[in-house]
Amino acid sequence: MAKLVSILDNDFYKFTMQFAVVKLFPKAKAKYQFINRGKHKFPEGFADRLKTAVSEMAALKLSDEEKSYFQETCPYIDPAYFDFLQGYRYNPKEVSIEQQGDELSVKIEGFWYRTILWEVPIMALICELHYELLEEKRVDDSEVKNIVDQKMDKYDKLAITIADFGTRRRHSYKVHDLVIQALKNHPSNTFIGTSNVHFAMKYETKPIGTHAHEWFMFHAAKYGYKMANLLGLEHWSDVYRGDLGIALSDTYTTEVFFQQFDKKLSKLFDGVRHDSGDAIEFAQKTIAHYESKGINPLTKTIIFSDGLDYEKVEKIVNFCRGKIGFSFGIGTDFTNDVGLSRMNIVLKMTEAFPDEGQWTPVIKLSDEPNKHTGEEEEIRMAKRFLMID
Repeated sequence: MAKLVSILDNDFYKFTMQFAVVKLFPKAKAKYQFINRGKHKFPEGFADRLKTAVSEMAALKLSDEEKSYFQETCPYIDPAYFDFLQGYRYNPKEVSIEQQGDELSVKIEGFWYRTILWEVPIMALICELHYELLEEKRVDDSEVKNIVDQKMDKYDKLAITIADFGTRRRHSYKVHDLVIQALKNHPSNTFIGTSNVHFAMKYETKPIGTHAHEWFMFHAAKYGYKMANLLGLEHWSDVYRGDLGIALSDTYTTEVFFQQFDKKLSKLFDGVRHDSGDAIEFAQKTIAHYESKGINPLTKTIIFSDGLDYEKVEKIVNFCRGKIGFSFGIGTDFTNDVGLSRMNIVLKMTEAFPDEGQWTPVIKLSDEPNKHTGEEEEIRMAKRFLMID
């Protein structure tokens, strides 16, 4: 049955955000909720199997070897954090799992510094258990590697760099392992790392990531929508002092982000990440923004990470080359290309309780309307407040 084998089997940005939350917002609380975008039907008994897998996560702990690796790899994170992480244990009581018919409900609640680690591994478990219980047969191991090799042969010709961003919606741990192995062994310099810290350690590659939408969603709950991006980035730079300098741009639309991404932040951060909306339009806006601040776009980088495949990547490269730096984070097209339909699920923060105040609904206003998350009334209010059509 699906289960996690390491506490580091998670996205890097979950740990980098956890460190920042421990430093800046140790009293804050958060709630998260599962969103079944793909309207997948869950077989009878699924919730019980997921509860078992989540309960088993309580036994995970950071080993001495993992701690040494993490410290050496990330010298910009205080040593005290790794002592904290070694003492951290998942608490299944923070997770509520229910099933009615073929519909699944997952909710998470607790201190933000604790609950922040649940999202990615629970999503990975949901995907793996779904394929297990439906007994859907994937392609064999050699074909998984062959698919990766064929894709990398094509990507190599584009002379680009690529990282794996596929933990949350992978087919399974086994497939993810095969994919990273194939990427690492491929005879080129195209593959530069993975968002998964466990596999980065196992295959001696770089952990990749900075922060996620929830960082800015919390800042909106605490400081208001108009200050969320600005203060979110200011606080990030206070913690990391120039390291981990890729800013996520689409929590409240790219237009709003660039209004708050002032000259200081534009110079300080190495670049931005694209995660929704038309990639070429985003590149045009980003280039125009840097030029308006007197910054050469070729000194900055866009990390593209929105549902990428070869055709999308090729189009982006053809537009961006010679105009701005670029790199790519590819998720399910690597870790869930096994001959089965891919799952479309998310697990998002829904409410935040800042250090002082009350439970406050949080939302995400993506550049793609069908990726908006949160209560409809709150979304309408935020759009009015931010003057978004």
